[in-house]
Amino acid sequence: MADEYLTVKQSLMVKKVVKRSRFLAHVREVNNEAEAREFLQAIREEHRQATHNCFAFRVGLPPKEVTFSDDDGEPGGSAGKPILGAILRKGITNTAIVVTRYFGGRKLGIRGLIEAYSEVSREALDLAGTVTRILEETVDLACQYDHLDRVMHLMDKYGARIVDSQYTHRAVLTLAIRRSLRDNLVEELGLWAEIGN
Repeated sequence: MADEYLTVKQSLMVKKVVKRSRFLAHVREVNNEAEAREFLQAIREEHRQATHNCFAFRVGLPPKEVTFSDDDGEPGGSAGKPILGAILRKGITNTAIVVTRYFGGRKLGIRGLIEAYSEVSREALDLAGTVTRILEETVDLACQYDHLDRVMHLMDKYGARIVDSQYTHRAVLTLAIRRSLRDNLVEELGLWAEIGN
C-alpha cells in the first residue's frame, strides 16, 4: 500500500517564446480533480485573450489515479498529451499544468506544437522542483493517565503525532500516523487504550 508520493514543490509560471508565439506554463499542486479544474478556470479567466489554454493533470495513486489532458482547440494530441507526458515522465502526481498560448502569427505545425508544449512543461516542472508527501490516517483513542506514558512511547516508536487532545478524567487523543503503519500502531495501542476508529 503506497503511502507517499512525489509532487511539485512550488507553484510557478514559466514563459517560452517560439516563433513569436508566447507559451506560459502554469504549474500547481492539486489534491483532486476538482482543484485541478478550478486551477484551469482561474488561468482561463486571467488569460481570457489567449489563443489557447491547454491543460493536463494527474491526481491520486494507483489504482485510483486519474489523468486528463485537453488540447483546447489545438490539433488533436499536439498540446494536452505532451503536457501530460511531462508530468508522467517526472514521476509525480497531484500536479496540474495549464499552458497558455498567445499566437504570434506563425504556424508551428503539429510537430512544432508538440515540442513547444512539451518543452515549456518540462522547464516549468524542473523549476518547480519536487517534494515527497506522506499519506497519513488518524487514530482516535482514550486512555487512563497511568497509561499515557506507554501511549507516548508507542507514538514515538511509530512516528505518530497528536493532532487533537482533550484531558478530562482521561486523555482523549487524535493521532496522525503514516498510513502503512496505522494497523501496527493500533494493535499495540489496544493494550493501553480504547481505540475509537
